Amino acid sequence: MEEKFKQHFQETGFTKLTVIQTEVAKPLAAGKSVLGIAPTGSGKTLAFTWPLLPRLEADAGIQLLVLEPSQELAMQTTRVMREWARLLDLHVQSLTGGANLRRQAERLKKSKPEIIVGTPGRILHLIDERNLNLKKLKTLVIDEADDLLADDTQAVVEDIERTTPIDSQLAFFSATYGKVFDQLDDLFGRHIEMVDVRQSDDSQGPVKHALVKARTMSQKAAMLERLSKTKNFRALVFFSSIKTLHYTASRLKHAGVSSATLGGKQRQTEREAVMRGFRKHQIKLLLTTDVAARGLDIPKLPAVVNFELPASSNLYVHRSGRTGRQGEPGLVVNLGDDHDFRDLKRLLAKTNYQLEPMAIAERELLGEDEAKKRLAKENQQRKIKLAAASDNQKETHSVTERFFAKAKKKVRKKNRKNKGIRLKHRRKAEATAKKQK
Repeated sequence: MEEKFKQHFQETGFTKLTVIQTEVAKPLAAGKSVLGIAPTGSGKTLAFTWPLLPRLEADAGIQLLVLEPSQELAMQTTRVMREWARLLDLHVQSLTGGANLRRQAERLKKSKPEIIVGTPGRILHLIDERNLNLKKLKTLVIDEADDLLADDTQAVVEDIERTTPIDSQLAFFSATYGKVFDQLDDLFGRHIEMVDVRQSDDSQGPVKHALVKARTMSQKAAMLERLSKTKNFRALVFFSSIKTLHYTASRLKHAGVSSATLGGKQRQTEREAVMRGFRKHQIKLLLTTDVAARGLDIPKLPAVVNFELPASSNLYVHRSGRTGRQGEPGLVVNLGDDHDFRDLKRLLAKTNYQLEPMAIAERELLGEDEAKKRLAKENQQRKIKLAAASDNQKETHSVTERFFAKAKKKVRKKNRKNKGIRLKHRRKAEATAKKQK
C-alpha cells in the first residue's frame, strides 16, 4: 500500500485489510487483469482503489475509468475514491445519467480529471459526442460486473472497452458468479485472473433471515407499518414491481410512517437528498428496486425487507448484502405466505442461509414460538386487566347505587317533613279563617 495511504488508513480507523483487498492488491498493482469475487460489504471499492491510484500520473489525462450500474453507486464510489485520490493530488469526476449532459461536458474540459466514475449509458454518450477521450486509459474497472455484463448493458460496456487502448488493464468485481464470467477471456481478448474469496471472507456480521407471514399487498403494507414501530428499525424495502412500490408508498404516507422512494425516474438531486436523509436516520423505510439499490453501502443498516421476494438466488444475495456489513449484525425480513416461503427455500437450497419463521410481539420481531408465548402472556394480562376493570366497575356501580339510595331516602324524609309542615300550616290557616267568620 502507498505510504500516504497507510497513514490515512490508520487515521480513518481501519484495523486490517479484508480478504479481497489483500488478494487483489498485487495483481492489480502489477497491471494484471483481474476478476474479483467477494461478498457484499467486503470492501471491494477500496480493494481496487488502493492498488490502482498509485499507478496514475497527475495532470496526464484520464487514466482510470470505473463503470457502475446506477447513479447512487457511481456517486458512492466517487466519494470513496476522491478521499484517497486527494492524497496523491489526483482528481475524480462522476459522469452519470440524470445530470445535465452539457454541464458535465463543460466541467470535464475544465477540471481535466485523471479518474472518471460513471454509468455506461452516459459514458458511451460522451464518447460518441467526442467529449470523452479514453486513449490514455490505463485501467477500466467494471464494478457489479454480473449486472453490467447482462442484457443490453453488456453491449454498451463492450463498446466502451473498444475505445480504450488494447493493452489497458481490466478489473471486474462482483458479489456473485455470473455465467458470463466463463467467457471473459474471449469477450475481451486477454487473460483475466480470477480471485474468488467468498468462502474465506469473514467480513460479514451475523444476519438473521426471517419469514414473516403477510399474504396480500394490504397485509404487507400493514406489516411494514408495524415493523417501523419496532425498536431501532430502519430498512431498505425491495420491490420487483414499480406499481406495487408506489401503492405501498402511498399507504405508508397515509399511515404517517417515515418513508421515501428511490427510483429511476427521479432527478439526481432528489435521489441524493433521499439517500442523505436515509443515511442520517431521518427516513425509516427506503422503498426501492434492485437496480436503484445495487451495491449501495449504508453503514450499520439494521435491516432489509423483501416486500416482493426475489426471482433468483443472486438477487437475494445482493439484497441481503445491504445489511450485516463490516461485522455489524443484520436482519433480512421476507414477507409472504406459506407457498411463497416454500418457493424461497427451494431457491436458496444451495446457499447457507437459515430461514426462520418470525412474528411481532410487544413491538419486537421474535422467533415464532417466542412471539406466541409473548402474545399469550399479553392476552392473559389483558384478560386480568379487563376482569379487574369489570370488578372495579361493579364496585363503583354498587357504591353509586348505595349513594343514590341514601340520597333518595333523605329526599323522601325531607319531603315527608315538608309535607307535615305544609299540612300544619294549612290546618292553622283553616282554623284562623273559621274564627274570623
